[in-house]
Amino acid sequence: MKISKILIGIDDSKFAEYAASYGFDIAHTFNAHVGLVHIVEPAVTPTSTNDTMLGMPIETEEFNNITLLELQKDQAENVIERTIKKYAKGLHVTHFNEYGSTADGILNCSKEFKADLIVIGTHSRSGIDRLLMGSVAESVVRNSQIPVLVVPLIEVGE
Repeated sequence: MKISKILIGIDDSKFAEYAASYGFDIAHTFNAHVGLVHIVEPAVTPTSTNDTMLGMPIETEEFNNITLLELQKDQAENVIERTIKKYAKGLHVTHFNEYGSTADGILNCSKEFKADLIVIGTHSRSGIDRLLMGSVAESVVRNSQIPVLVVPLIEVGE
């Protein structure tokens, strides 16, 4: 087995950070090229600025979708830079900022990057949470054509 390219899915969560540490440990072991992918899912903004109780317009600052998209892009870049600084230590790293569905974005980037392995964290949702939110990890595992390492967060004391 040769692992020369590892794609690591990250976001701004402790679950993704833990998975990134695992992914980079594997990359250091194999001296692999790392691809970091951060997916920005479209945010939902309110369509009405009326107070629903009184029907009166609410005074708000001008805030449009372009501003929100810029904020999301800046956050994604910060997450990627912080992860590279913390874990890369001499490895070659390529990064991807994608927009859309998280699972689809990870799968598309794995093909574009020609990854040998995908590493992602899991939020360990269950029951109604999982039904409502879906599972990115499950979707990636079900649809990937390459191995996927799903790293659960293990809290100290468990």
